[in-house]
Amino acid sequence: MKKILILVCLIFTTTGFAEKLKVGVLAPEGTTWAINLKKMSKEIKDATEGNVNLKFYFGGSQGDEIDVLRKIRTSNLHGGVFTGKTLGEIYGDARVLEIPFTFERDREKAFSTMKALEKHIDDGFAKSEFKSLGHIELGMVYFVSQKEITTLDGLQGIKIWSWEGDQLVNSMLTSMNLVSVPLTLPDVLSSLSNGVIHAAYGPPLGIVAMQWQSKVKFLIDYPLAYSTGAFLLSSKAWSKIPTKYQSIVEGIAKKYVDQINSTTVQENIDALAAIKASGVQFIKISDKDIAYGKKIRSEVIKKLEGDLFSKKSLDLLQKQLL
Repeated sequence: MKKILILVCLIFTTTGFAEKLKVGVLAPEGTTWAINLKKMSKEIKDATEGNVNLKFYFGGSQGDEIDVLRKIRTSNLHGGVFTGKTLGEIYGDARVLEIPFTFERDREKAFSTMKALEKHIDDGFAKSEFKSLGHIELGMVYFVSQKEITTLDGLQGIKIWSWEGDQLVNSMLTSMNLVSVPLTLPDVLSSLSNGVIHAAYGPPLGIVAMQWQSKVKFLIDYPLAYSTGAFLLSSKAWSKIPTKYQSIVEGIAKKYVDQINSTTVQENIDALAAIKASGVQFIKISDKDIAYGKKIRSEVIKKLEGDLFSKKSLDLLQKQLL
């Protein structure tokens, strides 16, 4: 009997880390993101002999991103796939990539800049007690509206959604004299339906995924900004994974994040076409508006440099734009 007890104790002390890592994601089931994250989870589980098990909760079932972040900090969740606003809550310098009117229409430049700044931003996440498993491109961001707009100036007075607590977007909207209505992401569709807001913004893939194109009539055919995301685990959760498995997890995560990024490009193109096909009118803007956008960019930087993001990160961004 004593030998059996010793054997049982030995089994339980040598099986390694098998706790389920719970990760909150806003992306709905059935999307490319969800499909790839599920494949990632299975491959990691198989490659680590069941010792690292990622469980993704899709479609905002764990709440908005800020709810997911709060649950991570209370150890009710272990990670999340976050977009810019929440990444800024963790490490403000991550938002330099999303300064409005930075990349104009040059998505390739935006993506290469994201990759160039990745290590610098990951170091910042680490100081904030998060481990990054990959940066994700969401795509170029567009304004969509129920009311006709022919210029960027024409947005003034329109009630537009802003993600609750988003310092960068609030700064931009203030500079443009827009009426900001703070809401959580899941509330945007119903608010477009009942007139609480008249306009919103997002990458084409996000607009379609959230069904906003069914509630708007116009799209400004000029990117407002470039939107990014990242897959993060808490450093506490990451440290529980045995060292021998960490490089395996990182390698597999990178593979699937790369796949998500490669498919997102075409899916945004397809989504933009779908928005147009749904009857939304695309509004061209003038060179005067483009110059106005650059002015807004300068004002946003002036307001937020040294507050939301550092001069060092801004300099790294500017270096990539030369």
